[in-house]
Amino acid sequence: MKNKTFLIVITMLVIVSLITACDKETITAPAAVEDATVETAGVEPEAEEPAAPAEVAPEPSNEDPNALPPEPQPVSIPSADGVTLEGYYYPAAVENAPLVVLMHWMMGDKSDWNEVAVWLQNRGQANPFPNPGDPAEFRWWDPSWFPTIPSEDSYAVLTFSYRDCLPFDQGGCQSMDKAGRLADSYAIMRFARELEGIDPARIVAVGSSIGADGAADACLDVNLEIPGACKGSFSLSPGDWLGVSYVATIAQVGSLEDPFTAWCVADEEEYGICEAAQGAGHPDFYKPFRVPGGDHGNMLLSPDLSPLPMQLLLDFLDETLK
Repeated sequence: MKNKTFLIVITMLVIVSLITACDKETITAPAAVEDATVETAGVEPEAEEPAAPAEVAPEPSNEDPNALPPEPQPVSIPSADGVTLEGYYYPAAVENAPLVVLMHWMMGDKSDWNEVAVWLQNRGQANPFPNPGDPAEFRWWDPSWFPTIPSEDSYAVLTFSYRDCLPFDQGGCQSMDKAGRLADSYAIMRFARELEGIDPARIVAVGSSIGADGAADACLDVNLEIPGACKGSFSLSPGDWLGVSYVATIAQVGSLEDPFTAWCVADEEEYGICEAAQGAGHPDFYKPFRVPGGDHGNMLLSPDLSPLPMQLLLDFLDETLK
């Protein structure tokens, strides 16, 4: 037993000695480095290899080198009675692009479309403007749930504010100027045709509430003057909001020699007008969609609805602009 204890003690002493020796070597190491530095003094150090250039992120696959920059361009649009409307033009990733004109609802202004515009533009650009509402409650300002647009698709987009209309958090439109806003809708469709980089033969109007009527009415108006100038209207909750019967407008569209596509989207409370227009419109060009629980106007731009209006919008664009 004593021999075993003695061996253990000896072994521990050997281990301690080794550790101490290692510590000493570690302490003296810097001196060796210093000596080496002194010995090489006056010798030119070898030139360092230049750092490799940082990788540049590739351009999106749908980008045309001749396309305008993606940043939204401010535009001023003259209406018929001398009122000037303010808006933004979002150029597409390609030249000669299809154009989507967005018409807002009574509760806001052009900023209602901040996120939708860059989504349709599909150029990898984040919305550069502050949104005037909580995206958790008002889901058209939350792009995280928007349906995916194919990478090869990019739409030019035009937004504008109707006369006397302020952002959502400032109360929206301040008056009930139906005739004035109808004139604004007509003016915007004519202005749209002159935008740089777009195909004037591939323009559609998309609207919500007052803009829903404006889209259909203005698409018809410009087509009566220039046949084929507007390829279609997509209306969220139309309701004769600008003093013109939506049903009568769709009936007139159906009587044209070359009718344009018109889609009507509403919840069960407001679907009656879409249903009535179905009987008046051309069966090959008019489509109504009932969205249970969707509510009015921009409230239809929410996830978890069936059918999903945002997907319907993409389907509409695919049908009318390709």
